[in-house]
Amino acid sequence: MDAMEKTELAHCIYSSAETKTFTHEEIIALLEDARANNSQLGITGILLYDNGSFFQVLEGEPSVVQSLYDKIGTDDRHRAVSKIVYEPIEERDFSEWTMGYAGITREELNRIDGLNDFFCGQQSYIDLDEGRAKTLLNAFKEGKWRSSIS
Repeated sequence: MDAMEKTELAHCIYSSAETKTFTHEEIIALLEDARANNSQLGITGILLYDNGSFFQVLEGEPSVVQSLYDKIGTDDRHRAVSKIVYEPIEERDFSEWTMGYAGITREELNRIDGLNDFFCGQQSYIDLDEGRAKTLLNAFKEGKWRSSIS
């Protein structure tokens, strides 16, 4: 590959629900495993967790992103795994994190234009459509809560 040629990139945005309630310690352990694995695979992204549901963005080489998504789909800690968006991207939005994690409250989520009132009731990440998922992604991409990401 020519040094000037860019590596192809894709991102996969998906949601899922937990199969059992995660403790804070279990979420941290999950993140540590994901970060180690993602570092080896060249994957970056962000994970949001709220009230039993996950919202995740995976970024990297298309075949690696798809393979990781497929693996998550068979992980017995997840159910209702749903791919919301899978598309090529020009550059990574979360290049500094092998797996960033943000604990954002529902009140904060409701302050995002386009998501107002979405999380007020029983709605969760698994109820997001493509438009709302991209709205949420853009809120983090534009830096609204980047300081909250660990």
